Amino acid sequence: MIQTPPLAQITWRSHLRALRAIAKKDYYHFIRYPLNAIFRVVQPIIWLTPIYFLGQSFKTDAGNVGFANYAGTADYVSFILVGSMLSSYIGSVLWGMGYALKNEMDSGVLESNWLTPTPRFAFLVGQTVANILFTTLMNVGILGLGWLLFDFSITGNVLQALLVLLPMLLALYGFGFGFAAIVLLMREANTLIDVSDYLLSLFSGSMFPVQALPVVLLPIALALPLTYGFDAVRGILIKTTTLLPIPYEITILLLFMLIMVPTGYLIFRWVERRCQRLGTLGMH
Repeated sequence: MIQTPPLAQITWRSHLRALRAIAKKDYYHFIRYPLNAIFRVVQPIIWLTPIYFLGQSFKTDAGNVGFANYAGTADYVSFILVGSMLSSYIGSVLWGMGYALKNEMDSGVLESNWLTPTPRFAFLVGQTVANILFTTLMNVGILGLGWLLFDFSITGNVLQALLVLLPMLLALYGFGFGFAAIVLLMREANTLIDVSDYLLSLFSGSMFPVQALPVVLLPIALALPLTYGFDAVRGILIKTTTLLPIPYEITILLLFMLIMVPTGYLIFRWVERRCQRLGTLGMH
């Protein structure tokens, strides 16, 4: 019989200890394969290299005029590098929540783990903490290589950009909770993560200004809170022309954060209870 501690001993501090233990476990998994860390730094530089030379081929004496008309800057390399850095956090949250959940289902330990008094959000968030930390370290390495190889430069205030990044990441967790609910229902993660990661990055304008999207697709991009996060961070760091004044975009991010996080978590808990009733929680 599984013994649980008395309710008086179940506190926020104990939940944080559980979250830290989950993150520590993921940390040990990561450092067991150091080549993965190297590949995560080198891979973006590999696919950025042909984009760099393609942009150079379209460059005129006046610079990349066509791109500048959309973005407000001719520095397309910095534009793409910042977008790549921000989009990597999308993958960190989706893979951290969805794929880790699927691994537990495949290993047959999901139900036994969830019998503990640890709340569900601690499991879900804990599985992304180490991933977010390593993604941040990898991004520093990518930006460093971008500076050495492609003349990447930042002219804005990094601290202000980080303050904008925080509510964007929290809003992203709302997507992550909803995505984990879909994984519980469909019992599939790889394809869902690849497609969702690609579409969210695409419509958020990670690789190009969203103004270049067709009129039919532009409303989808403008409905995503991540779009305004990408736009505001770029506006602060590399002085691009933003869709809206930056204070308005920050307000949108804060509103979406307040809405998406509880909504996504409520959806996840509803799907979890439904799976428990149907007896499909441990299936894979």
